[in-house]
Amino acid sequence: MKIVQTSCTRLDPIDKAGLEGLIKAGKENPNVIKTLKCKTVAEGKFRHANYIRDLPAYIVDEPPTLLGEDTAPNPSEALLAALGSCLAVGIHANAIAQNIVITKLELELEGDLNITAVWGTGDLSKDKPLGFTDVRVKVILESNADEKTQQELIAHATKYSPVANTILRAVNLGVS
Repeated sequence: MKIVQTSCTRLDPIDKAGLEGLIKAGKENPNVIKTLKCKTVAEGKFRHANYIRDLPAYIVDEPPTLLGEDTAPNPSEALLAALGSCLAVGIHANAIAQNIVITKLELELEGDLNITAVWGTGDLSKDKPLGFTDVRVKVILESNADEKTQQELIAHATKYSPVANTILRAVNLGVS
């Protein structure tokens, strides 16, 4: 049974004192770089278990159209989920910092994806780059703030989102 929460009287707030502590630590140590790790283990076909910290495996699979078994999000869908979650965290944290009470926060993401050249089987010309060419995010936000303040909150969260910034710029990638 799938349970979908559509609204609430108040989104559970983040600990404001803890948030202020994170802000202070970031300002005191602006050059800190944190290294995140993930171990990906192929389980067969296109299903993979991704191990992060001590959490249960995060499963990634492919849909039948890409020869998978459709048991979990595919890698590109996981990227959209990461972006949506990162933006939502930023919106929520900044709302708490500004004493804005959120009663509903939903993000609908969609991306246009070229997969015709996947696995080295097609055209990688400038006109047909592999991967997402466009990503659109619709934020549904209900709060005690006016529309202008809500739009500023969303813009701020987007500007400072690590995942959004990773998508917006080239990243050094080493694969060995």
